[in-house]
Amino acid sequence: MRQNDALEREDARDQIVAAVGSHIVFDGWSMKSLKAAAREAGLEASVVVRIFPKGVGEALTHYFRWGDRCMLATMSQRDLGAMKTRERIGTAMQVRLEVFGNREVMRRTLSTLALPLNTQIGLQTTYHTVDAIWHAAGDTATDFSFYTKRALLAGVYTATLLYWLEDTSENGEDTHGFLERCLANMLQLTALRQSFQRIKNTLSDPAKLMAW
Repeated sequence: MRQNDALEREDARDQIVAAVGSHIVFDGWSMKSLKAAAREAGLEASVVVRIFPKGVGEALTHYFRWGDRCMLATMSQRDLGAMKTRERIGTAMQVRLEVFGNREVMRRTLSTLALPLNTQIGLQTTYHTVDAIWHAAGDTATDFSFYTKRALLAGVYTATLLYWLEDTSENGEDTHGFLERCLANMLQLTALRQSFQRIKNTLSDPAKLMAW
């Protein structure tokens, strides 16, 4: 595939998933919704089969990847230098929820991900999102904490997403407070794990132990 063709294909995929929300509310994640979104985006409905050859599951995956890219693009416009890590993560999470936008769309989406055939998609998209959030927060770690951080944030991300779905407070203030509490607990656990690792490393090295 030529580069221009690949770019056009990616652009068409983005346009479709950006427009699919209003159709999911009525028809769920289906070829019918994707074709309607294509027409709304000014494309031929037949293009859906060509750019999503693996079907609805492929479109669902692209929907989350597109949302992650939107979040990263927004975060790149923010002044992160003055923020602490916790603030950066919290901001990225808030931006990600804003990208989701419509709660009913997300309810239908999560219902689709809950189906057994989509379990792997749910796990992969969750990992990709929390990885993107850590990168947006400026994390470049490659040590043992890499996966620990992402596992802990996956729990916060999932819990916050479910809380947000039922939040009726003005401007999502309750969700913001819930997220702040979750992040505080997560970072405490991260710090505790790092302390245990340092102790373990010290105990395994007699020279370090004598220096205490």
